[in-house]
Amino acid sequence: MSTFAEWAARYPEAAADLIRILCTAATPDSGGSEARVQQQVRIRVAALGAMTWRNNVGATKARCPDCNAPQVPVRYGLANDSSRLNKRIKSSDLIGCIPRHVTPAMVGTTIGQFASFECKRPGWTYTGTEREAGQAAWLALISSLGGFAQFTTGEVQL
Repeated sequence: MSTFAEWAARYPEAAADLIRILCTAATPDSGGSEARVQQQVRIRVAALGAMTWRNNVGATKARCPDCNAPQVPVRYGLANDSSRLNKRIKSSDLIGCIPRHVTPAMVGTTIGQFASFECKRPGWTYTGTEREAGQAAWLALISSLGGFAQFTTGEVQL
């Protein structure tokens, strides 16, 4: 199994196409922070009838409450089962669910499509850093499984 960066090096044109698909256009306002973009995305997604939740990823140092001895760290966040996995794939800032009405030919039910938004400050462009490559690998994985996934600087189209 290769990393996204290795795949992108082997297939640069395909990687560039994938990044263009996963990235949204920058907002006209080039000021602001990633936190502001996250709030804008959450508001926009809710206005479009979907829901998102913050996906914090990390690990805490754990200590035994009785003897204060170090214990195995507690890991949290999606796709953060180990530090090794977290170096290869980095789950997005916002995780959500988009209601999708299935066509009559598909029984006419509504399903919830998994959604993942990696928020970036206004004016950001993809540069291929190790972190961005891990984030792109997550977005590509979600997209390949039928989910909705994208980098965003605030623009959202479901």
